[in-house]
Amino acid sequence: MALMLSPAATFLPVATGKPTATAGAMRNLLFTTTSGTASGHRSSRKVVAMADILGDFGARDPFPEEIASNFGEKTLGNVDTLHRILIPTLSVLSLSRVPLDAHPAPLSEEDARRLLFKVVGWRLLFPGKGDSDVLKLECVWKVRDQACGDELVARIGKALDGAGHAPAVLHFEPPNQVRAQLYTPSVGGLSANDFIIAARIDQIKTKDLLPKKRVWAC
Repeated sequence: MALMLSPAATFLPVATGKPTATAGAMRNLLFTTTSGTASGHRSSRKVVAMADILGDFGARDPFPEEIASNFGEKTLGNVDTLHRILIPTLSVLSLSRVPLDAHPAPLSEEDARRLLFKVVGWRLLFPGKGDSDVLKLECVWKVRDQACGDELVARIGKALDGAGHAPAVLHFEPPNQVRAQLYTPSVGGLSANDFIIAARIDQIKTKDLLPKKRVWAC
């Protein structure tokens, strides 16, 4: 069975039963275990690769019996295709921990589109569309009622207290939604600070304020 590894993974072969790691990649480990039987010694090996703390997961190769069954002709895809689920790295998940820039630079639309993947539920408002005169970042939450909307606005204000950068728009809109818009007036559009603030807002607990889902019995 072939082993599918992350491009960043490097290994050294070992002949002992002790864990060994390369000097240049301490996170990539290769384990070898040896077990004895009545007729002699039988060696079995198990490989574990970690390219990141979250890692990349790849599907296993098919067994010979599976290939012999021609299962690949009955399914979509190819039996030799490398299947991989890409997991976000910590650099993506920790945007909320990045300190704000005291002198931010303006972001181009292309850069803003890239950073949009690092926040949840936000969208870009482009100049000339609607009432937006500059490039902005917007998020809208559906809540149960006005009391929940006011609570969400209060939680956002508390989380950003002292941050030095606040939403240009943050208010409840009847009947049941809260709207927030971010941009940096000093650059006349979006800066990295806006996405950092958006990521911090994403950390706020909102589940108890959202409308309850109806469950229909069959």
